[in-house]
Amino acid sequence: MDDSAVSLASLRAGARGVVQGVIDDDSTLGEETGATIVMRLIEIGFVPGERFEIIAESRPSGDPLAVRIGGTCFALRRREAAAVLVSVTP
Repeated sequence: MDDSAVSLASLRAGARGVVQGVIDDDSTLGEETGATIVMRLIEIGFVPGERFEIIAESRPSGDPLAVRIGGTCFALRRREAAAVLVSVTP
């Protein structure tokens, strides 16, 4: 994984980049659901090398995020997005 990788959850609307990977982090996902969420994210297209764009954030909390990946737009909670590591492109 790229050393400059950041969590998708840390980004704002308009951010674009490339997925570096998905991590199973019990501190953000929870032990029981972590593996399930990771598998779901991979199945819907959050795989290394895939390009993404954050389309929108809900207001006022910013949760969930609308993320376009592989030509499809998905709504992700920030805690789910925290498991996706990405590199940002200008």
